[in-house]
Amino acid sequence: MNQLPILRAKALEASFLGVRTFHRLRPVTPSARRSWPVFRVGAGEVALTVDDGPDPRWTPALLDLLARHRVPATFFLIGDRVAEHPELARRIVAAGHRIGNHSLRHPMPFAALDADRLHGEINHAQQRIHDATGVAARLFRAPSGGWSARVLAATVDAGLTPVDWTVNSSDWKEPGVGQITRTLSRAGSGHVLLCHDGGGDRSQTVAALGTVIPRLLDRGLRFVPVPDRPTTAEEA
Repeated sequence: MNQLPILRAKALEASFLGVRTFHRLRPVTPSARRSWPVFRVGAGEVALTVDDGPDPRWTPALLDLLARHRVPATFFLIGDRVAEHPELARRIVAAGHRIGNHSLRHPMPFAALDADRLHGEINHAQQRIHDATGVAARLFRAPSGGWSARVLAATVDAGLTPVDWTVNSSDWKEPGVGQITRTLSRAGSGHVLLCHDGGGDRSQTVAALGTVIPRLLDRGLRFVPVPDRPTTAEEA
């Protein structure tokens, strides 16, 4: 098996770690780079994003928590899981949250896929989401942040805005409620937070967010959905 595409994909994914750090430290998204993923929201705002659902146990628990605090989030849904649990996708929409496309099956490394499969993963997921909810997703997040020029081109071809993050909770590793809480509590103005409601036991995530959400609200930050277009330098 030719490992070169996979090695190139992993190198591209690693390069975005530096980009995420830059955007976390400097509250500007260059307006000239509209094809790059969204890393930030507006000044005084923070966006909670949730990947890998819907999940029959953890998505309802998270929705209940968000409802108690009257906080909107952006859920990046996996197409096959939407087909399995369409009622949960509809519940997310009915609760007023924004939904995004997170591919059909979450293959990794995503950036190593050929162009035909990239388009299939995005477009088939888009159809599953629309069939379940009646809503056309306008946002896309590559599985595990697996961006490349080809992934970005496929995203734009589908009419979607690519979305990344600036604060990664690493909750998929199940590092403990305390560690997730500390990581997310470091979020500041304009940051995009990454959490998960699918793919494993997300009890730690739900518990941590029960502390983090009121903590960030008490600091004067306002939770917003990810916008359909990047935030410019003038808006940040």
